[in-house]
Amino acid sequence: QAQLVESGGGLVQPGGSLTLSCVASGFTSDYYAVGWFRQAPGKEREGVACASASDGSTYYADSVKGRFTISRDNTKNTVYLQMNNLKPEDTALYYCAAGWDFSLNRESYDYWGQGTQVTVSS
Repeated sequence: QAQLVESGGGLVQPGGSLTLSCVASGFTSDYYAVGWFRQAPGKEREGVACASASDGSTYYADSVKGRFTISRDNTKNTVYLQMNNLKPEDTALYYCAAGWDFSLNRESYDYWGQGTQVTVSS
């Protein structure tokens, strides 16, 4: 059974850093594009970063460009999201996902984790 499990969320002060991890099991994630999404209370789920399966290309939402970095370790079936210079508006439940299309569109993804909470507050 395909499964994605996120970890690494928590409470951090503005300007701080966190690294989220997402471990895939039940399927070979290196064949899939992977993405990180987030959803704040009362808002729609939005894509923040994605990485292709083929050539290592990455893409970021404008709101996180220059602050977040997505990476993947296919030997560990794991995807990471390094988040620096965090802002209160980054507070959300963060999800990882795997799918066939290299995109920030959530409709492109077939497998989803349960999410990990990130709270940025002083």
